[in-house]
Amino acid sequence: MLPLRYNQASMSSTSQAVTRTPAEVVRMAPVSQAGNGICYSVMGEVTTAVADLERMINAVPRTIAAALNRKAYYFVPLTLNMGDDTMIADRYDVQLSDSAVCHRNQTLGDSQCVFISTRLMEDSFAIAFEFFINVGHNFVEHAGVSQEFADLVWKQVDEKARGETSLDAYELRKVATTAGPEAEKAKHEYLLAAFADAIAVYTLSLYLDVDYQDLRERDYPLLAPNALAERLRKINELFPANPGFEFAVYHRRRQ
Repeated sequence: MLPLRYNQASMSSTSQAVTRTPAEVVRMAPVSQAGNGICYSVMGEVTTAVADLERMINAVPRTIAAALNRKAYYFVPLTLNMGDDTMIADRYDVQLSDSAVCHRNQTLGDSQCVFISTRLMEDSFAIAFEFFINVGHNFVEHAGVSQEFADLVWKQVDEKARGETSLDAYELRKVATTAGPEAEKAKHEYLLAAFADAIAVYTLSLYLDVDYQDLRERDYPLLAPNALAERLRKINELFPANPGFEFAVYHRRRQ
């Protein structure tokens, strides 16, 4: 996916952080419900202010949030990949940082919990983008891709719009535009990936002013700005912003 930035300056401690299983965290950490209906929780030494997290969560349009009713997002210091197991650390610990991952999905009972590492990433942009990427993929897993959006994206492909919105979309698009036996399957998966990416960038732009250059990626060329703007306007038509949030595309940063 699009790039994340990692915290290189966090302080270590002489004692190792306490780690818990996802099930233990779910039992310990009370869940709140945002105004748009999304369920979330905060556990451990998370440096992002709760008010900022609440505003970030409420940036998700209600029409998208309605599809996430069996999801809960847990904002934790570190989510750890321990082989076949997932563990959650109650604070940043340099001794555990090599095992940390940006997020991990865990199905507990009849709900899916998404544990997002807030101390692995250095700023509100990266934390927000990680959250919105998860929201985009979670929504698309439930709802599939809008036909209107799919028609727009494939028209851009026919017109040979440069670049893509993620490495997954970039690689799938290459397969989808060949004459091989995998082309049709790749096309469907490509459209799903492009839809999830566009939702992520759109919701991020509702929460923060996004400079397109901040989305730069080394492994593939980014989608041409005009093509991305077309996709985001279509997402805005499908999922209007909640009251208190505004969507706009500026072709030059305001001074």
